[in-house]
Amino acid sequence: MPVYLISELSVFFPAYNEESNIKSTVLKAKKTLEGLAQSWEVIIVDDGSSDGTDKVADALCRQDKRIKVIHHKPNRGYGGALKSGFEKAKYEWVAFTDSDGQFDFGEIKKFIAEKDSADLILGYRLNRADSLARKVFTFGWSAFARILLGLKVKDYSCGFKMIKKSAYNKLLPLVGEEKVTQIEMIVKASRLGLKIREVGVNHYPRTSGKQTGASLKVVAKSITDLIKLWRKLK
Repeated sequence: MPVYLISELSVFFPAYNEESNIKSTVLKAKKTLEGLAQSWEVIIVDDGSSDGTDKVADALCRQDKRIKVIHHKPNRGYGGALKSGFEKAKYEWVAFTDSDGQFDFGEIKKFIAEKDSADLILGYRLNRADSLARKVFTFGWSAFARILLGLKVKDYSCGFKMIKKSAYNKLLPLVGEEKVTQIEMIVKASRLGLKIREVGVNHYPRTSGKQTGASLKVVAKSITDLIKLWRKLK
């Protein structure tokens, strides 16, 4: 009998125009999960992609019934993709990570090691493999969130987290979208006294595809949502 580190685990990947990355990312995760969890599922949240992400995701779903796909039409943004992933997840522990292959899903073992003492386990990037412009934007954005909402974690925007679904449900409703959803989750969890742990994870350069998280449209929407969240929580 194999010895599993966790009995059940839902994993989802928000994906927007990741046709060149989603297959390898999901298959690597599947290989890890087969020796890690007794029961597992992978959910691909295709957030209104305009390339072939939807077709690749559907093909993966047909090959393995444990792989599921959610299609957004139109695009709902990163926050909307997170909400759909959590809503669809059927197991108590839910992990999500980026679909661009910049994280090693094998490091999920670090998160699982903390599961008995936490409700939310947050990854933080040990080495951020992004452009200078994106690093500067993230630093400024994080400082803004810290000042406005008292956010006290190392790397709120790291796209690698594992959360109890029962803990997530306590945070609802979530009003934020885009980048603000993760901030809202962490701030609310802290105020509710939920147990939060942080683990360091490696971050690798993107090998294909294009980042969209720092577009002017996303930034403007995120700033607006952050101010709305501050007013609501104040």
